Amino acid sequence: MNNVNDKYKALFTPWKIGNVEIKNRIVMCPMGGTSLFGWFELTGCHFDKEAANLFLERAKNNVGLIIPGIAPLRDTFWGKWLWQNPKMFEELKVFMDELHKTGAKLFVQLTAGMGRSWAITELVAPLHKNKFTRALVKPIIDTSHELASPSPQPSRWAHDIECPEMTKEQIHEIIEAFAKTAKLCKDAGVDGVEVHAVHEGYLLDQFAIEFFNKREDEYGGSFENRYRFATEVVKEIKKACGKDFPVSLRYSVESKMKGFCEGAMPGEDYVEVGRNMEESEKAAKYLQDAGYDMLNADNGTYDSWYWAHPPMYMPENCNLDDVAHIKKFVDIPVVCAGRMDAEVGAKAVAEGRIDAVGVARQFLTDPQWVTKLIEDRLEDIKPCICCHSGCFNFSSSKGHANTQDLTDTMGLSRCALNPETMQSKKYSIAPAKKTKNIAVIGGGIGGMEAAILLAKRGHKVTLYEKSGTLGGVFVVASAPEFKEKDKDLIKWYIRELSKYPVDVKMNTEVKDIKSLNADEIIVATGAVAKKIPVKGSDTAVEAVDYLLGNKTVGENVVVIGGGLTGCEIAYDLYLKGKKPTIVEMQDDLITTKGICLANTSYLRDFFKTNKVPVYLETSLSEIGDGKVTLKDKEGKTFDVNTDSVILSVGYNPAPLVKKGRHIHVIGDAAEVGNLRTVIWGAWDTCMKL
Repeated sequence: MNNVNDKYKALFTPWKIGNVEIKNRIVMCPMGGTSLFGWFELTGCHFDKEAANLFLERAKNNVGLIIPGIAPLRDTFWGKWLWQNPKMFEELKVFMDELHKTGAKLFVQLTAGMGRSWAITELVAPLHKNKFTRALVKPIIDTSHELASPSPQPSRWAHDIECPEMTKEQIHEIIEAFAKTAKLCKDAGVDGVEVHAVHEGYLLDQFAIEFFNKREDEYGGSFENRYRFATEVVKEIKKACGKDFPVSLRYSVESKMKGFCEGAMPGEDYVEVGRNMEESEKAAKYLQDAGYDMLNADNGTYDSWYWAHPPMYMPENCNLDDVAHIKKFVDIPVVCAGRMDAEVGAKAVAEGRIDAVGVARQFLTDPQWVTKLIEDRLEDIKPCICCHSGCFNFSSSKGHANTQDLTDTMGLSRCALNPETMQSKKYSIAPAKKTKNIAVIGGGIGGMEAAILLAKRGHKVTLYEKSGTLGGVFVVASAPEFKEKDKDLIKWYIRELSKYPVDVKMNTEVKDIKSLNADEIIVATGAVAKKIPVKGSDTAVEAVDYLLGNKTVGENVVVIGGGLTGCEIAYDLYLKGKKPTIVEMQDDLITTKGICLANTSYLRDFFKTNKVPVYLETSLSEIGDGKVTLKDKEGKTFDVNTDSVILSVGYNPAPLVKKGRHIHVIGDAAEVGNLRTVIWGAWDTCMKL
């Protein structure tokens, strides 16, 4: 590692967790869906070879410590305890022997459960609400067990469901299961375990936080009682595995909560209703003294989910100061996660503020990013854009539980930008059986992805872009200042495209596809903004024109459309000192499923905190001179004064031609979606050519 850039050298020094030495200070943090024991599959617990391959590839690319996603101690389906499946641990031992050849270490993360944070879906919620169906499905999925919380309280995801109180018998079963499972992990050669978690508002955290825990027995009330569950867990693991077997704890320094389903903004002056810093200083040492060997730390709960799952709106290194502060109160290593920048993290390690840098979703987007960092090839790192569209798109809006598709629930930790992640059986690059001349029309993300993939497969590719810029509509999407990672992604695509023998013809509009000398044609011409038949709409500013700076707006701006783009425009306006107002026909902002609640709740909380006017279940009737006329759900009309109006009411596909024999329409030109649908769709088409 002598050739590592000085800025990053602190990351490539060894450190210890207990007696276990880790070769560098980069920790691949746990992500739901990457469990080595499977995730939410109807077949029950099994050794997950897809996850194993994921980790092995990252281990070969110089990660120091790997912590897979949560392994439920009790299988979600059929209710079998993890320790009752010895064959799985035999397979784990074979994998650990292979992983250790890379020099990496691995801790298995075991979870007590989610309690009120269990993301009950729209499909499952009705089954739980009805006593008969709840009893009927109990042998398959015991929803009452999954939702069991320290005290009766509403579910985070379905507010009309009351979570039952966990019994002491259930608590003791879980503690016993932690010990038995940890011993099996140790015997399989696993380097340590991580307890999930006094963190993110999961079950052990709910017990620890007085706001959620109203029990009157020995697991509620006093500080010692609230943290009893977590301390008894580590003590039992140490009894079973010995005091030298490392046990990490996933830990949230502060809850960042203002109330039920209401988080605190970065820098906001607020009253903490969860764990505040004063209690955290005491709790960190208390947990260390109980036997924990490391704190894997950040902030937040599911009520302030954007701290633990930072979207692009959150600042980089958002948890660093709080985590660095808590390190002063313990003697064990402390890892910090949360949009960590490698250079900032290295500096914090060098200064002794933290012991290691935790990174998660960047590993999904680019498995080689640590290797590229070592080789000082930062421009070659495909950036994670914090979209959560493939990896963790638990979505929810007013009156809805988790609206995520079942296929997504069963397939977390995939990546919108990298289809091969956790989907290697479905998506893989194979040489073409026959080399073809292929024309790609449109140089947006979909067109560039298609051109790169086709070139990798050996085809002769010509890319036609009618403008002088590559990136398409994503250039528009990346325009706001807080979209720096989106801008980096466009740069990455342009650089990556240049590595392959693709003939790129800029400023070349294709008007007649018959003129193309091509065996196959990919149409990736994107979409156009919708028009609305409202008087005065021709005086409004289109979202695209605002984002590109083609048209200016005044101080008071009404944004028509409270979907993701409209909300991001309103957010951008506020950051620029403008006074936005949002008008949305639905009963909540950003109701589209597949957009992670961490992302949507940030924007909803931001507008609420900063008193941005939001008119829900309201339609636009007319745009007049200095005002808009709106109509509420009762049919009452009213005026709102404004200097400018921005229309953000969606897009319609705009294919140059319809698909046909040897003509393939992809991306938004086929169906308006997001980067995930654009990129995965490009692979679906191009893998067959």
